[in-house]
Amino acid sequence: MFSLNPGAILMELLNNPFYETAFLLIISATLGAIALKLRQPLIIAFIAVGLLAGPSVLGWFKPSPQIELLSELGISLLLFVVGLKLDLHLIRSMGIVSLTTGLGQVIFTSVIGFLISLGLGYGFLNALYIAVALTFSSTIIIVKLLSDKREIDSLHGRIALGFLIVQDLVVVLVMIMLSSLRDTEGISIPMIVISLVLKGGVLLGGVALLMAYALPKLLHHLAKSQELLLLFAIAWAVSLSAASELLDFSAEVGAFLAGISLASTTYREAIAARLVSIRDFLLLFFFVNLGSHLNLSVLGDQFLPAIVLSLFVLIGNPLIVMIIMGYLGYRKRTGLLAGLTVAQISEFSLILVALGLNLGHIDESTVGLITLVGIITIGLSTYLILYSHILYEFLAPYLGIFERKIPHREEAGDTPESSLDVDVVVYGLGRYGGWLVNRLRHKGLEVYGVDFDPENVRRWRRQGLSAHYGDAEDPEYPSHLPLNTAKWVVSSLPGTRINLTLLHSLRHHGYQGKIAVTVHQDHEDEILRNRDVDLVLRPFVDAAEQAADELLEDLRGQQLI
Repeated sequence: MFSLNPGAILMELLNNPFYETAFLLIISATLGAIALKLRQPLIIAFIAVGLLAGPSVLGWFKPSPQIELLSELGISLLLFVVGLKLDLHLIRSMGIVSLTTGLGQVIFTSVIGFLISLGLGYGFLNALYIAVALTFSSTIIIVKLLSDKREIDSLHGRIALGFLIVQDLVVVLVMIMLSSLRDTEGISIPMIVISLVLKGGVLLGGVALLMAYALPKLLHHLAKSQELLLLFAIAWAVSLSAASELLDFSAEVGAFLAGISLASTTYREAIAARLVSIRDFLLLFFFVNLGSHLNLSVLGDQFLPAIVLSLFVLIGNPLIVMIIMGYLGYRKRTGLLAGLTVAQISEFSLILVALGLNLGHIDESTVGLITLVGIITIGLSTYLILYSHILYEFLAPYLGIFERKIPHREEAGDTPESSLDVDVVVYGLGRYGGWLVNRLRHKGLEVYGVDFDPENVRRWRRQGLSAHYGDAEDPEYPSHLPLNTAKWVVSSLPGTRINLTLLHSLRHHGYQGKIAVTVHQDHEDEILRNRDVDLVLRPFVDAAEQAADELLEDLRGQQLI
C-alpha cells in the first residue's frame, strides 16, 4: 500500500517505469511550452528536465535501461534521417563555397578550440574532444529558424545548408574513427587500420548489394501501405545500427548508412516526413537522459571554461565563416547572415561527447562542460539568428574588412544594370510576383525582377527577364537598381517589417517614384498606408472579391433564364 506521505507516494509511483515515463513527458511538455514562449529550441528544455528531475537536483528519477533504450533509438533515427535527406546536389549547386567554408570552419575551429582548451588546463584527449565538439552546428535548429524566417532559399540560407551538410559528413567520419578505437589496447595501428578497412568493406559491400538488387523492389512492394513503409524504415535503421555495432563501429554509423541507402529512392521524402515526429519524440529521451547524468557540483567547476568556449563559438565561429566567405568574394551581409548560423554547437556535439564517455576517452566533467556550452550557445544564437537583420544594420559600418572591394561571387554575372530604362521593379518572383511580372510584360512594360533565391533568378533569366539576386532587407541593394527610370517599385513580399525596411531603403537612396506593397493581414494594410505607400496589394482579398463577383454574376444569369 502507498504511504500517506506525498513525497513517498511520488517516489513509489516513479519506481514504476510507465508512471516514470508519463511524469517525464508531462514535465517535458511543461518546460517545452515555456521554452516556446521564450522562442528557444526544445533541446534546452529537455536537458533542463533531466537536470532538474534527475539525481543531481530533485531526485525524482534515475537513469534507467528503458530511458537509455529510447535514447539510443532516438539517436539512430536522427542519423538515419540525416542520411536519408543528405542532399549532395545542394553542395554541388553551391560550388566551392559550401566545401571551402564547411571544411575551413571545421579546421580553424578545431585548431583554435584545441589551443584554447589546452590553455584552460585540459589534457590532450579531453581538449581534442572539446575542440571537435565546438565545430559542429545544429542542422535541425538552423533549418527550423531559417524556415520560420522564410530564408531557407536565400543565398545565405543555401550556403549555410551546404556547409552544414559538410559538417554532418565530417561528424559521421569522426564517429567512425572513434568507434574503431574501442577495445584496441595492445593492437598495433596497422592492424587497427586493416581491421577497420575489412569490416567497413563488409558493411558497405552488403549495403551496396541490397541497394542494387533488393531495396528498390522491396520498397515498391511495401509502399502500398504507408504504415508498413514506415515500419520497415525504422526496422532497417535499427537493424543496420545493430549490425554496425557487431562490426565494432558505432550504432550511429550504421543508422547513417541506412539512411543513405534509401536516399536515392523515390520514397525518401515520404519516409522522412513521417519519421521526423517520431525522431523528435525519441530524441527527447536522449536529452533528458543527458541532463540526468549532469552533476551540479561538477557543472559549477566548469562554468568559467564554458563561458570562454561559448564566447569563442558565438563570436569566433561567425568570424571564421565571414573571413572565408569574404575571401571567396561574397558581400559582408551574406557572410554575416551565413556566419551566424554556426554560432552554436550541435546535438551531434552532445552525441559525440556521450560516445567519448562510453569509450572511456573523456570523463563526466568534459561532458558537463560541452553540455553547458550547448545550452549557452544554442540559447543565445537563436536570438542572433532571429534578429540577424537588425544586428547587421548595427554592425554594417564595421564589417567592411570582411568584404573585397568587388565582391565578385555575388556581382560577377549578376551586376545590377542601374542604367537600364525600366518601367517597373518587382521584388519577389514567387507565385504572386511571377504572375504579376508575366502580366506586366504581356502588356508591353519593361520589368526588372529581384529575388533572394539564386535558383529562381536563374529560372527567370532563362525566360528572358532581367532578373537579379537581391534581398528586400538589404539596405544597400537599392543603390544598384535603375531607380532613375523606374516609375513603380512593387514588393510582392508580405510582411510589415520587410516592406518598411524596403520603403526606408528606397527613399534613403533618393527614389521619387511610386511604391506598391503586398499585405496579407488587415493590420498591415493600415500601418503601410500611413507610410507613404501609393498602392497596397491584397492578393487573397482581391482574388476572393473577383471570384465572388464572377459567381454572383453567373447566379444572376441563371435566375434570368
